[in-house]
Amino acid sequence: MKKLPIIYFIIPCYNEEECLPETIKRLRAKMHTLVRNNISKKSKLVLIDDGSLDNTWGIIKNSKNDIIGIKLSKNFGHQNALLAGMMYSKNYCDAIISLDADLQDDINILDKFIEKFSKEHYEIVYGVRKERKSDSFLKRNTAQFFYKIMNLLGANTIYNHADYRLVSKRVLEELSNFKEVNLFLRGIIPSIGFKTAIIEYAREERLAGKSKYSMRKMFNFAIDGITSFSIKPIRLVFALGALMLVVSSFILIYAVIIKLIGKAVSGWTFTICSIWIIGGIQMISLGIIGEYIGKSYSEVKSRPRYIIEDIKKS
Repeated sequence: MKKLPIIYFIIPCYNEEECLPETIKRLRAKMHTLVRNNISKKSKLVLIDDGSLDNTWGIIKNSKNDIIGIKLSKNFGHQNALLAGMMYSKNYCDAIISLDADLQDDINILDKFIEKFSKEHYEIVYGVRKERKSDSFLKRNTAQFFYKIMNLLGANTIYNHADYRLVSKRVLEELSNFKEVNLFLRGIIPSIGFKTAIIEYAREERLAGKSKYSMRKMFNFAIDGITSFSIKPIRLVFALGALMLVVSSFILIYAVIIKLIGKAVSGWTFTICSIWIIGGIQMISLGIIGEYIGKSYSEVKSRPRYIIEDIKKS
């Protein structure tokens, strides 16, 4: 008889007490269905409490034995919490499937994920949204802009893919070799390679509560992604500096000619505009350079990406 794969379902949680009981109920029911046909009875749910301030850990800790709980010592961020679950699970499973605790990701396509892995031997399977109609106008357009900018700058991200994916044990082993502190899994995992597949789905509304991803967090996430995977912004700064040098040279020649023919004017407006434009460009350029210096500083310190405070074993 063919050996069924052991699948660990990785769910990072941050202040999810409102929706977590229903999430566990639905995932447990789905797992029971999958166990009958597609996956091993040794498969588990792995819930990672990313330093929640509510009763999230209490719910996880008091759950049944089919759930593994990992409590981080503080809020390390979604990507690090996800990594903590992945690195813990790689020693016990054949593949993991990561998804969000709010169950906006359609769990009805989990069968397709597992079929791609176990029957067609794909190492990575990405869940990709068909459309973003449920998002606000601002979020929808900023997200699309983010993916386009990332790919333009050389990061091989999957358009409309967040962190809903299946990853094999082999890929997890390779992922453990990536030591950077500034973690951006949406860029790292595609860079690993291996055979990949895409499954489209429609994203649902949250079960309960509010999204923990504010605009500030999304902006910081975008900056981390860009600066972690591309040095093109630094090269753009250099190119901009070279362009300004050329423009300045023409302005200097123009000013000298005007002076020599005796038609010099005060030029107050032109001077002020030039100062503000050049000053703004300089500040933006310094900010970009500073971002990279800050990233290098964090990497050199090599601090742990997460700290596990407690583990509830099944």
